[in-house]
Amino acid sequence: MNFDFTEEQKMLRSSVRGFVDKEIMPNIAEWDRQGSFDPAIMGKLADLGLMGVCIPTEYGGSGMDYNSLAIVCEELERGDTTFRTAVSVHIGLNSMSLLQWGNEEQKQKYLVPQAKGEKVGAFGLTEPGAGSDVVALESTAVKDGDDYILNGQKTWISLCDIADHFLVFAYTDKSKKHKGISAFIVERDWEGFSSKATTGKLGIRAGNTGEIFFDNVRVPKENLLGEEGEGFKIAMASLDNGRFTVAAGAVGQIMACLEASVKYCEERETFGKPIGQHQLVQQMVANMEAGFQMSQLLVYRAGELKNQGKRNTRETSLAKWQACDFANKAADDAVQIHGAYGFSDEYPVERYLRNSKAPVIYEGTREIHTVLQAEYALGYREDKPLNKMLPAWEEQ
Repeated sequence: MNFDFTEEQKMLRSSVRGFVDKEIMPNIAEWDRQGSFDPAIMGKLADLGLMGVCIPTEYGGSGMDYNSLAIVCEELERGDTTFRTAVSVHIGLNSMSLLQWGNEEQKQKYLVPQAKGEKVGAFGLTEPGAGSDVVALESTAVKDGDDYILNGQKTWISLCDIADHFLVFAYTDKSKKHKGISAFIVERDWEGFSSKATTGKLGIRAGNTGEIFFDNVRVPKENLLGEEGEGFKIAMASLDNGRFTVAAGAVGQIMACLEASVKYCEERETFGKPIGQHQLVQQMVANMEAGFQMSQLLVYRAGELKNQGKRNTRETSLAKWQACDFANKAADDAVQIHGAYGFSDEYPVERYLRNSKAPVIYEGTREIHTVLQAEYALGYREDKPLNKMLPAWEEQ
C-alpha cells in the first residue's frame, strides 16, 4: 500500500486546515460554552465541497477517495469534535449508505442534494433501550397500503434539530428478530415527526445532539432503503462507514493534543528549564506521537480497502478502537502536561478531554470492538462480502 499523499490530498488538507484556523478555532470556546454553533458553518463546509467529499461527481459529490474523507475528518476534529461529527453523520452514516444501498430514484432525490450540501442527512438507530444491542430496538413500521406507519423514538441523534433527512431503522416484522428490521429515509417536515435537543452533555457541547420521535409518521414505500428485512445488514454496513470517519477524527484529536502540548512545553518553565526538557513530560509527548502515527496508519489501511471496494469491518473496527483509545489517553496527558491550567477552559485541552470520551462509546463501544477483534483472531467470526459493497474509488 502506498500512503503518500497526492497533490490533490495535500491541497485538500491545506484548505480544510485553513478553514478550521479561520472559522472554528477563534469561535469554538464560546460555542462550547453556549452549547451551539453558528449554523452558517454547514453552508461553508458545503462551499468547500466537504459535504460530499467522497461521493461520486455524478451524484453531486467531489469524487475524491475515502482517504480524502479521512483527511477532512482529521482536520475538522483538530478544530473540534462537533464538526467532524457533523460530517461523520452526514456522509459516513447517511450519504454513503444511500450510495451503497439506494436505488437510482433515491439517489437523485436524496443523495444528490446532500452531496451538494443543499440538504443535511442524519442517522437514527440508537434508542433508549437499544444501543450496542440493536435487536432490542422498539420502533416499528407497519405496512398500510402503499405506505408504512412509523412509530417510536431514537436517542443520541447527532444533528437532530438540523438535519433534513434521516436514515431510520425499525421493525417491519419483530418475529424475525434482526432479519425483521428495515431501513427508511424519513423527511423532517413529515407530519408526526419531532425532535428535541439534549443538554448537559459532558463533551461535544457545541454539537446538536438529541432525540427524534415518530408518531404515526406515514412513510411512502418508495422510501424503504433496500428490501424489507435488510435493515440490520444496512445498519452494520453504515457503521463500517461511520466508524471509519470516527477513527479518522480521533487521529485529528491526537494531532490537536500534540500541537497544544508542544506549544505549552515551549512556553512553560519549571525548575529553571522548559517543561519539555523533563523526561516524564517527554514520555507523554512521545506517547502522543506514537498514538498519532499508529492510528493514522490503521485508518489509511481501512481507507485503502474502501478504495478497492473490499469488505473492511475488521480493519475499521481495529482503527476505531485503537484511535479513540489513543485520543482519550492523549487528551488526558495533554491536561496533565498543562497542570492546573489544563483544568481551565483558558486552554483547549480540557475540551479535548471532555470530547474524547464520547467516541470511545459511540459507533461501537471499546468493549464491543475488543470482542470483535478477539472473535476474528480466534476464528469465531469471518466476514463475507455484502451483496452491495461500496463502489471502488476510481480516479476521476
